[in-house]
Amino acid sequence: MFENTYIQQRIEKAEKLREVGINPYANECSRNCTIAKYLNVNSDILHTEEKRDENRSYIVAGRIKLFRLMGKASFLKIEDESGMLQIYVARDNLPEGFYNDIFKKNIEVGDIVEIKGYPFVTGQGELSLHADDLRILTKAISPLPEKYHGIQDKELRYRQRYLDLIMNSEVRKTFHIRSKVISLTRRFFENKGFLEVETPMMHPIAGGANAKPFVTHHNALGIDRFLRIAPELYLKRCIVGGFEAVFEINRCFRNEGMDATHNPEFTSIEFYWAYKTYKDLIVLTKEYFEYLFEHLELPTVLPYGELKIDFSNFTEIPLIQSLVQIGGVPADIVEDKDKIIAFMREKKLDINDKMNIGQLQGELFDEYVEAKLINPTFITEYPVEISPLARRNDEKPHLTDRFELFIAGKEIANAFSELNDPIDQLQRFEGQMAAKECGGDDEAHEMDEDFVNALSYGMAPTAGQGIGIDRLVMMLTNEHSIRDVLLFPAMKPIKNEINLHDDEEI
Repeated sequence: MFENTYIQQRIEKAEKLREVGINPYANECSRNCTIAKYLNVNSDILHTEEKRDENRSYIVAGRIKLFRLMGKASFLKIEDESGMLQIYVARDNLPEGFYNDIFKKNIEVGDIVEIKGYPFVTGQGELSLHADDLRILTKAISPLPEKYHGIQDKELRYRQRYLDLIMNSEVRKTFHIRSKVISLTRRFFENKGFLEVETPMMHPIAGGANAKPFVTHHNALGIDRFLRIAPELYLKRCIVGGFEAVFEINRCFRNEGMDATHNPEFTSIEFYWAYKTYKDLIVLTKEYFEYLFEHLELPTVLPYGELKIDFSNFTEIPLIQSLVQIGGVPADIVEDKDKIIAFMREKKLDINDKMNIGQLQGELFDEYVEAKLINPTFITEYPVEISPLARRNDEKPHLTDRFELFIAGKEIANAFSELNDPIDQLQRFEGQMAAKECGGDDEAHEMDEDFVNALSYGMAPTAGQGIGIDRLVMMLTNEHSIRDVLLFPAMKPIKNEINLHDDEEI
């Protein structure tokens, strides 16, 4: 594995350190100050006449990112999670022989070191650390990419995210923001009185959303299980049981394609609120975004590629109306199945004659509307046929009390007033099963008799919603691939990775 010449040279240097009694993989560290704190507490020296203070002493630690080796003195730049610091290392300040025999010969870029010293300002005006002592903590045997070019291959960045994080502080910043978004999300819902719960990740039925599941096998029970598509049906069981506001920040799994906005496993929050409607969730969603922007200290207008997204400008429009007003679809066809099919054929779009009118309207929306929704837009009143778990609208029973939130042409959230009529729910499931058996819809929702049984005990009027955390972070960080906001995204296999189903090398 480590046949590379440069790696072999570094391994030899690690051995030489051992030979002189230095452990190149030390365990203890005496660091008493992060780099950011060091730069902050010593910034006053920039304005003093002496430009140094030998009475102050600090111990910092970090990875060497730059090494300028000279005769009797050298400059290093080391980096920890908080920032970068310049280090001045002089031969005469270190133990006799250390500079020439140890430091110059065996320490290099990529190594992690601990340095003790005092603050001073260089002639170029940079606040630095004058080293009195230096100790290696970790010898890196693989060399880092060249500083100014970094990692150009995006595939390599995703596969070796650890290396990407070492080389790119902006990437680390993205994941700091992601972590804050998740933390703030939890705090927002807790402050609203929601209870965080945990539900199963292995389900006996692939339910909660229309999607293809991953299948695994439970050896002890001798049965297959499905990795969670969505936690929805279990969270609604909690509402049946008497909880009135619950949420789960969850990992979900969908055995489908990968692209800029889809990864086989993803993070979302789902929450359910008794005695509320989907209209209450529109208000709550706006409050949630205001809360995020306030605590992340972000401006309400953010760039997203060439777009400008105004997160203070939320609009709302019914799906059928959006087909005409935003998508430009002729008004006289949008509620006629045969006319939609003829229109789509005329436009040379793929069409399945077995689709019902609700599915066809969904296809028109995907083709003509979705990409045009830049500022936050709530699309409401979805057809019953594509909303198997949503409550029918009292005045328009062919539509549901549902919305999806779109930003920059991407779906960010899905919500509805929940269907709590057990007979209606049973019939919807039966319709989904018929679509699967006769219409070839392999993503149709499976029958879940236990969930119907739960509803038979009575579920309070409830509104529920899911928000995609990954896509939300993409918007907030101006990233255009979901793989840029996942630390370790799914990747196509490369050589030497084994397909466990057929034991053949890919």
